Amino acid sequence: MSGSKHFDRIAVIVMALMLVLTILFMNGAALGIEAMAHTMGYENRLFDNTKVHSVDIVMDDWDEFIANATSEEYYMASVVIDGESYKNIGLRAKGNTSLSMVSSLGSERYSFKIEFDHYDSTRTYHGLDKLSLNNLIQDSTMMKDYLTYTMMNGFGVNSSLCSYVYITVNGEDWGLYLAVEGVEESFLERNYGSDYGELYKPDSLGFGGGRGNGGDFDPSAMFGSRDGGNGFDFGGTDTDSRESGVSSGRFSPPSMSGGGMPDIPFSGGGGFGMGSSDVKLQYIDDELDSYLNIWNNAKTYITKADQKRLIESLKKLSDNQDIASVVDIGQVIRYFVVHNYVCNDDSYTGMMVHNYYLYETDGRLSMIPWDYNLGFGTFGGGNATSTVNTPIDTPVSGGSSDRPMLNWIFESEEYTALYHQYFAEFLNSVDIQGIINNTYDLIQSYVEKDPTAFYTYEEFELGVETLRQFCNLRSSSISMQLDNGETADNMSYVDASAITLSDMGSMGGEGGRGGGMGGFGGDMSGMPEGFTGEMPEGFGSFNLPEGFNPSNPPDNASGNFPGQFSGSQTEATPSEASGTAGDNNTSRPAGGGRQMPGDDFRFHMDGTGNPASNQTGWIWIGASAAVLAIGLAVAKIYKH
Repeated sequence: MSGSKHFDRIAVIVMALMLVLTILFMNGAALGIEAMAHTMGYENRLFDNTKVHSVDIVMDDWDEFIANATSEEYYMASVVIDGESYKNIGLRAKGNTSLSMVSSLGSERYSFKIEFDHYDSTRTYHGLDKLSLNNLIQDSTMMKDYLTYTMMNGFGVNSSLCSYVYITVNGEDWGLYLAVEGVEESFLERNYGSDYGELYKPDSLGFGGGRGNGGDFDPSAMFGSRDGGNGFDFGGTDTDSRESGVSSGRFSPPSMSGGGMPDIPFSGGGGFGMGSSDVKLQYIDDELDSYLNIWNNAKTYITKADQKRLIESLKKLSDNQDIASVVDIGQVIRYFVVHNYVCNDDSYTGMMVHNYYLYETDGRLSMIPWDYNLGFGTFGGGNATSTVNTPIDTPVSGGSSDRPMLNWIFESEEYTALYHQYFAEFLNSVDIQGIINNTYDLIQSYVEKDPTAFYTYEEFELGVETLRQFCNLRSSSISMQLDNGETADNMSYVDASAITLSDMGSMGGEGGRGGGMGGFGGDMSGMPEGFTGEMPEGFGSFNLPEGFNPSNPPDNASGNFPGQFSGSQTEATPSEASGTAGDNNTSRPAGGGRQMPGDDFRFHMDGTGNPASNQTGWIWIGASAAVLAIGLAVAKIYKH
């Protein structure tokens, strides 16, 4: 009898432990247990940044592929990466404004996207499913993206891995590109483990070229708007909206026929940007339809429970309540430290309010960086002295009150102090000049022989030297801001008048080989009558007033552009929303897609399944407890 009693006790203890482990397994994040990142296998292969890697694209129909590049259709190809061959992968051209720009330049140097699993869902490159090959347009330094991603990773921000690759096509030289890890399934598993959360890429603007991002972009609109007005046309529905799940309308860049900015009225409250309220991550109301620019750009399958959870987090964020429960404080502050260092106005903190990923798990939010080729003040190419002295506490034009994902930092003395502490740590721990010098030594011989580069080698040399000086001056200014406690006003601590920001490549930069927006070579059929290929005088700087800093416009230039998008866009049907967001693949609803409100599916990368929400997790826990109770009751009855 004594042995039987001991056995019963042991059985009860074991079953109790099993229940505890079940609770921890299914609700670890909610209980404060962080998911463990995975080592995938590709990290130290293609993304070994101590060398330039080789990528040979093998295609019989390359000429057809290039001729059809702006359609962004996938073609079957083979790639040989550092001697390893991968057959039957998916390859397409990619880009937003840059895609149309390359075509308008008469160039064939498109950015590319490789989907290793496009035709075979089991195929990866050592665990990597998606890879971007960036053409380095608008970047004479060839390293603005690379430098920013390297600084982000070096400072502990979850961000894409990247490395340089020299591309050949069927054995023929094509050019130096930047390989960037796609922010999709592999990225999520590498950084957050297999039980990762939800991923979104909020965007309400379409600049052409990207899937669902204004594929009907017309370069001639820069010289005369379609609507005959100020050059901004927000009406209508984008022809590619069904692929992104968002009817974003069209954006026609401002009329530049006179070399200046159009007369654009501004209205509304604080802030200065075109992005809609949901893209700014503001709480609007509890209606799901008010956040379509988030849902329609989801990169993981989402449910109504996921949507409601995110809205609740945005409400707390906008109200500045219980921030620690809705923000990954360390990740977000570190993100904004590096982000605000590089002065990128083509971003969440800039006029356009885009180019970021939003990650959410169990109600906690964080930012993932994306697209910095117009960083370092080159989006507007304005006054260098004003830009390098941009105050670290006021990076948003008109104030950050309408950007709650940033504003919470400055609403709290504690978090502001932590932000300043992290900034000092960043300046002291990340060897920015060392990264620039090592990168220059690594790539300069490849730049010199690059047959399709947008800039000449001499422009590359000037760009790199300008980048060195910019970073040196920016670091000095921020150090003085922190030392003097003047972090909110532009005190012009350093003089940057000796450098010209557009020498690093800019929205209106002119490359000697037809880079940037200048030097339109090739086919001029899409240009206005009489256009010779030269951009209007002053286009690069938009004829901005002397001393103008895009991050600090005049006080009367606050608010939103008229006609900004609301939550009334047309919702995609389930059949139109299959495949990945932004990558239509109707034959294979693999990861990276999105679900519209009302659907009840969730993306699973490894097939094991993870809870759609905390509610589902507790249902399973309740079921486990019920099974345990029944088992104990049966054992008790059997014993008697």
